Amino acid sequence: MTRAAIAADSFNPALDGLLDCPHYTRPEEWAGAGVPPELMSGHHAQIERWRRQQRLALTARERPDLIEAARAAGRLTQADLAFLAKPGEKRL
Repeated sequence: MTRAAIAADSFNPALDGLLDCPHYTRPEEWAGAGVPPELMSGHHAQIERWRRQQRLALTARERPDLIEAARAAGRLTQADLAFLAKPGEKRL
């Protein structure tokens, strides 16, 4: 494993301490599930926002302790906190 791969690992607390978002590849639909439209849009800011929200949703569901650690360390933005506060916004 390279240093770059280690630095980008989803459990690297130096990043933000959140779990990684889902990743998609071809084909655009598999077993009845499609790639989210945000990822197909080509808009980099929209794609990054979707990824961040999915990382937050997955971490909140699977490892709420990591959300609290990120909050305590000041790694969550106001947009992150607003997303986490909205019921029903989390996909996955």
